[in-house]
Amino acid sequence: MSSTFHVRGGRPLSGEITVRGAKNLVSKAMVAALLGEQPSVLHSVPDIRDVQIVSELLSIHGVKIERDAESGTLHMDPSNVEKAHVADIDAHAGSSRIPILFCGPLLHRLGEAIIPDLGGCRIGDRPINYHLDVLRNFGAVVDKREMGIYITAPNGLKGTKIHLEYPSVGATEQVLLTAVRAQGVTELSNAAVEPEIEDLIAVLQKMGALISLQTDRTITIEGVDALSGYEHIAIPDRIEAASWACAALATKGSVFVRGAQQKPMSTFLNTFRKVGGGMDITPAGIRFYHPGTPLRAIAVETDVHPGLMTDWQQPLVVALTQADGISIVHETVYENRLGFTSALNDMGAHTQVYRECLGGSSCRFGHSNYNHSAVISGPKTLRAADITVPDLRGGFSYLIAALGAEGVSTIHGIDLIDRGYERFQHKLAQLGAECWEK
Repeated sequence: MSSTFHVRGGRPLSGEITVRGAKNLVSKAMVAALLGEQPSVLHSVPDIRDVQIVSELLSIHGVKIERDAESGTLHMDPSNVEKAHVADIDAHAGSSRIPILFCGPLLHRLGEAIIPDLGGCRIGDRPINYHLDVLRNFGAVVDKREMGIYITAPNGLKGTKIHLEYPSVGATEQVLLTAVRAQGVTELSNAAVEPEIEDLIAVLQKMGALISLQTDRTITIEGVDALSGYEHIAIPDRIEAASWACAALATKGSVFVRGAQQKPMSTFLNTFRKVGGGMDITPAGIRFYHPGTPLRAIAVETDVHPGLMTDWQQPLVVALTQADGISIVHETVYENRLGFTSALNDMGAHTQVYRECLGGSSCRFGHSNYNHSAVISGPKTLRAADITVPDLRGGFSYLIAALGAEGVSTIHGIDLIDRGYERFQHKLAQLGAECWEK
């Protein structure tokens, strides 16, 4: 992750790109294939680093993988699932959280699961323990050893009742992937209900799972003895689609995002229109464009679905630097997600972050020391800068800023963007951007 990318800004993006399956669904659907006793086929799989990581992890567990990156079709045959060495898991996983989600399926298939000790700087103890507590609820025994974390289910996994203090996507996925073959009924309350979660439920239902989703965020899963394979077309990536929409707005351009769907993006589309962005919604995709009139400042607050998705927030902030007036962003999902704004200020933006809840309501970070609200004054002319990518979504947001800035920006660590944005350099070229690697 040391590649350097140069971007000459000031040119409107114009043209068409395509988005394929959602990163946040595809990797989980791939893990779900472990639960089946027959092969599975997943379509519209993007050519991104996360897919490669999960493919490698499945392969070292004995799953036969056949992948056609061009067509986006992935065949997975779990007939010969086997144990993997923890060193191999560690080597292939890197900083990915995916090994944690392998635990439930591996306990069902092999009776044990081993994951590296993904603590400290890579994930942190609290998220790991949260997942481990979920597994313990099902009857799993967790043994932390020097080599990593060794998990067994000596009496099998049994259905349970779980209430999430916060509707976490990762925890909901863990419960789903574990409960579908557990003995008895599992009831999960205050679950995440994102479109990608609903699509994962659709995948599991195709495999023979019995899952019902109530309107009060309760998911009920009746465990079954065995599951088959599946064939599924992944839901399009609404995060990538929104990112290109914000890029069109920030560069005063026009981008047709083939594959973008209205329904899972409804909240974003409302926000995009309130800012003053233009859109044409068609069955084939959505065209996002700058209408040529001044953009409007707005106040927004991120939330779990059906609220404004936190992953939309960072690219939207870049677009808001070009809006007329003072915008307010209240981040309620991730406490440290506004740190990327300091680099935007270096480029000429005027953003200030606050510990207080500046949105319409107080949130769980309201009495903490986290800077989770931002005030953005605009419009401001952005200037080229030397930037280092901090994370996946922040990295693409910096790329958007560089595209809208005057001069040539240098972006370090651009490889991180490959984790979730398929062939983004090629897509930039399609849209007329002037970018090159060092």
